[in-house]
Amino acid sequence: MREFLNITKALADETRLRIILALRNRELCVCQIITFLGLAPSTVSEHLSMLTKAGLIEKRKSGKWAFYRLTSENGSHEIKVALSWVCKTLAEKRKIREDFSQLKKILGQSLDEICCEVKKKSEAGRS
Repeated sequence: MREFLNITKALADETRLRIILALRNRELCVCQIITFLGLAPSTVSEHLSMLTKAGLIEKRKSGKWAFYRLTSENGSHEIKVALSWVCKTLAEKRKIREDFSQLKKILGQSLDEICCEVKKKSEAGRS
């Protein structure tokens, strides 16, 4: 029951749903997700943390980058059903199609470029 409640809480937010759909069929660096959403790194971190705790996404570190992806086949039945339902239900919504278009542009940029830009904006926000 606890797993079900964590999953439903994690899915009860538009931003977290957008993250799930952005991760469909791909892995993204946290900087790409921050750029995609246009939110503060701390806000994105909270969303990613909630999705990770619910078991819906997984994190992988590689050098200076942190990558996220949807939970693999090792996820529970509840997680598989939830991810499938979200992707099937929302994939064709106008906002998600717009997100996909924006994401294609971001994927065309180098990770170094994107992460450098995120870092600059984050430092500028602190001063």
